[in-house]
Amino acid sequence: MNGTLYGIGVGPGAEDLLTLRAVRLLARVDVILAAASPSNDYSAALETARAHLRPDVEIVRLEFPMTRDKARLHAAWTTAAATTASLLRQGRNCAFLTIGDPLVYSTFAYLMRTLKEVAPECAVEIVPGITSFQAAAAATGTVLCEAGENLLVLPGINDAGTLERGLGMADNAVILKAYRNFPVIRQAMRAAGRAEACIFASRVERAETHIAHGLDGLPDKPPYMSLILSPARKG
Repeated sequence: MNGTLYGIGVGPGAEDLLTLRAVRLLARVDVILAAASPSNDYSAALETARAHLRPDVEIVRLEFPMTRDKARLHAAWTTAAATTASLLRQGRNCAFLTIGDPLVYSTFAYLMRTLKEVAPECAVEIVPGITSFQAAAAATGTVLCEAGENLLVLPGINDAGTLERGLGMADNAVILKAYRNFPVIRQAMRAAGRAEACIFASRVERAETHIAHGLDGLPDKPPYMSLILSPARKG
């Protein structure tokens, strides 16, 4: 019998923000799959979950390059899916760890889709996790949406025009991946009239958490794992 792949969201970075279901499964699985860049061995998700892992659990590193090169990405997904399928076909249950939620800008989505192509007989189950923007909202007491308002989640990698158009349609907005493209994000926020009333947060629920109100004074290259909350104006 094949094993099951569990996509487990471990939350934004604090070891006590995993769900009870995540902790229960981490104590049972045979293999932990940790996504990492080819340039280093560090996995933020693995470090977040480490306190909940069995001492004897096997850890397998899956490489996911930080690139937009579609050929390189496809090759990485195919290799990761083949490794995962091999483990599952041995009857071993595997947990793929992801910061935040497995279905929100996560490498797990690529692994899941590719695995379904190469090993459709293998079962996949998903354990949702707390996202970084939920944690940032909780830390700052920011209402993400209420009554008839909408909430738009935007990727910060888009150009200024695309970001500005999105912000123009949103009552409340969240911009994730707000680091590499930060000057463009700031330009779009200013053009949309949202730069002063927003909240910037980086590395939420970690020792180096930084929260700022407004975008003035922030560096053009903020840390990895940065985001922006842009709540609706009240009154």
